[in-house]
Amino acid sequence: MLLVCLCTLLGAAAQIFFKIGMQHFEPKLLALVTNVPLVAGYVLYGLFTLLMVVALRDAELSILYPIIALSYVWVTALSYFIFHDTLNPWKLTGIVCIMAGVAVLGRGQKA
Repeated sequence: MLLVCLCTLLGAAAQIFFKIGMQHFEPKLLALVTNVPLVAGYVLYGLFTLLMVVALRDAELSILYPIIALSYVWVTALSYFIFHDTLNPWKLTGIVCIMAGVAVLGRGQKA
């Protein structure tokens, strides 16, 4: 379970790097390969995928996979601090719902 939580952070960081990299996007192969934030996002997303495979080897998919929704929470928080995205009551309600859902799943796993 801890490994999947780490995966959510890696996935969120990858999304942030994708956004930063796309701010400097040029549709040329050399420009894409030398776009450090974009490449970093791909590397983090690849690491996310590998760690998820390891985590899913020993755990229930129905428990672990919904925890990936925490990535939405991390992306929203990071976007607020890094890109100064706005938060409104709907976004905050969605975040609370995601966190509550993950908490319910976590408690259900212990039973």
